[in-house]
Amino acid sequence: MTRNQVKLYFTLVLLSVASWLLSYLFEEKVVDESVTIYHSPSYFSLGYHKSEMDDKGLLKSELVAEKMYHYSDDGTTHLDKPIMTLINANTKIPPWVIVADKGILQADNDHLWLEGNVVIRRKAHLKREAFKITTSDLNVILSVSSATTAKWAELMDGSNRTRGIGLEATYIDPVKVKFLSAVKGKYEFK
Repeated sequence: MTRNQVKLYFTLVLLSVASWLLSYLFEEKVVDESVTIYHSPSYFSLGYHKSEMDDKGLLKSELVAEKMYHYSDDGTTHLDKPIMTLINANTKIPPWVIVADKGILQADNDHLWLEGNVVIRRKAHLKREAFKITTSDLNVILSVSSATTAKWAELMDGSNRTRGIGLEATYIDPVKVKFLSAVKGKYEFK
């Protein structure tokens, strides 16, 4: 190879590298239009309290929690130590009080998923004994006053006790509770 040929090859390689570098620097960057939304709270509250009124302006329900985190990406509200009080203003019946370790209120504000230990209570009134259900992982649908779980549950109504796997309950009068399987009970008659 002659010296001129080496210069020619060297110049061609140098021009190739320079053109690649220039095309890389001035190349139009394609921006990904899809935005990844991360599941992080958009706002939060310590000592959360929410009251809901019925169409007559009477207190219908209260929801309190130690901490509340709202997520805009899916509209859910996550609660630490939630206490839900459900009031039937049309009667003198004491309210239902539902306490849980954690809760997730869906964006529709109708479906409340309660995680961990869940206790549902109603105080005694008239001839009715105090009422308590202990369970876990409870799905509450507020608009139809119902609650369901596939987990173990126990109902204590005065000195009567019923246990089973899975539970469907309606907590407006008349109260209906249905155990789904492995049901055992202990009842005292007066």
